[in-house]
Amino acid sequence: MNGMKQAVVAGLFGAFTVLQGLTASAQVVNEKPKLIVGIVVDQMRWDYLYRYYDRYENGGFKRLLGEGFSCENTYISHLPSFTAVGHSTVYTGSVPAIHGITGNDWPDQVTGRKWYCTEDTLVQPVGTTSSAGKMSPRNLLASTITDELRLATNFRSKVVGVSLKDRASILPAGHTPNGAFWFDDANASFVTSSWYMNELPDWVKKFNKRNEPKNLMSKDWETLYPIKSYKQSTADDVEWEGLSAGEKSPVFPHELKDVYKKDPGIIRSTPFGNTLTLNFAKAAIDGYDLGKGEATDFLTINCASTDYVGHKYGPNSIEVEDTYLRLDKDLSSFFSYLDQRVGKGNYLVFLTADHGAAHSIRFMQEHQLPAGQVERSKLAAGLDSVLTERFGVSKLVSSIMNYHVSFDKAKIKASKLDYNAVKAETVNYFQSQPGIQFAADLDNIGNSPLPEPIKSMAINGYNPKRTGAVIIIPEPGWFEGSLKGTTHGNWNPFDIHIPLVFMGWHVKHGATNDTVHMTDIAATLAAMLHIQMPNGCVGKPVKDLL
Repeated sequence: MNGMKQAVVAGLFGAFTVLQGLTASAQVVNEKPKLIVGIVVDQMRWDYLYRYYDRYENGGFKRLLGEGFSCENTYISHLPSFTAVGHSTVYTGSVPAIHGITGNDWPDQVTGRKWYCTEDTLVQPVGTTSSAGKMSPRNLLASTITDELRLATNFRSKVVGVSLKDRASILPAGHTPNGAFWFDDANASFVTSSWYMNELPDWVKKFNKRNEPKNLMSKDWETLYPIKSYKQSTADDVEWEGLSAGEKSPVFPHELKDVYKKDPGIIRSTPFGNTLTLNFAKAAIDGYDLGKGEATDFLTINCASTDYVGHKYGPNSIEVEDTYLRLDKDLSSFFSYLDQRVGKGNYLVFLTADHGAAHSIRFMQEHQLPAGQVERSKLAAGLDSVLTERFGVSKLVSSIMNYHVSFDKAKIKASKLDYNAVKAETVNYFQSQPGIQFAADLDNIGNSPLPEPIKSMAINGYNPKRTGAVIIIPEPGWFEGSLKGTTHGNWNPFDIHIPLVFMGWHVKHGATNDTVHMTDIAATLAAMLHIQMPNGCVGKPVKDLL
């Protein structure tokens, strides 16, 4: 009898243990981070994680790599590699062909009208009277991971977007956020539009009244450390660096405090624009009480000054090195703030980039690397001449934008021309031009000799309503843009190999060298949160992280 009792007790204890395990398991499944912070560093090449590593302090990039999980081979899988496209792809997990953001600007293939990515003629500016406030996510065709979080929690999650750039605040925050805010040069303050609200929140008004931009620009831009210690950069005065207003040479100190009085937008081209952005992000966390509710909140941040500085001075400049050293200190401060405000382990951070950047053309040429400038205006004039001679009709091309050629289809039809023949002649013309490696008719991409991964990237970027039918692929080291500073937009690793590091809630320390795509970020977040992927998502979760 005692044996039977013992067996029953053992069975009950076992059942209790199983139920306890199931309950614990359910608790793990339902556990969520209090706050997700997505940080997109504009124009951050992957190698910047390590190029300046020895000079970073422990709390910024080193903390990300030391505590977090790094996807070392993360790539963009679309063309072109531009800002608005990158931000949209990170947060939708989709590609331009699907989410519709095919460039910072694009020509509407139906009407011929040129559109800016976040332009919205139906909304009103809030916090400003300038057109800088007439923006919204209306042109984004797919949902974002931030939208899906709002939907999954019946809109109890709070979502906020922050950037100096309108597009880099609006597109990540999605269609349904509590707010998206960006910097207006006209009044040196953060603004929004009536898509989100009819009046700025009190915390934004208070932040704007502090006049932080003026305070940050009250001194000239000096190097953070002795200038001779910047060993990863070229000399301070080289011919391929751009100038700010009033400057005679691109050297430190950059005397910008007087320039700021006339042009507050100059803060964008200094490291202090990142400081301003992260300070505003802290104010947003306080203002919306992010990370303090029952549901997971989401803050999207774009540090845009790295892009402005990179464009002006190029990747090998002391200015870029100094900007990253200062951003590192700002990130260290921001992570410490999150530790105190939300609690270490309670928040999830990921840091990535919207695109990279090429070395300056003159820099490459000086070091005998193949490089050159793709001059769009000359190519357009040459193409018009060839098409006019071949078909007897001028101006058959309506625009060349984002490395895509758009045609005046109405004129081609009215002139009774063969559209395919016009495209074929265009392809032949470009493939004979210096610095152009390939050209392809995207309507007939299957017959194109484009190699992978370029062919797939071209397809992923092709939206027939917003993209020209012929794509141009420059040779490595050739790109559109000025001989001063640099730019981005191509398929090459310097533009598409980006950092991706997760840190915090449920993230184990480690790294993977497996190939990961920008589209995988939203899919990974959805898997971690146990919510639906965005409705255009084509990415896959990063298994090694999970």
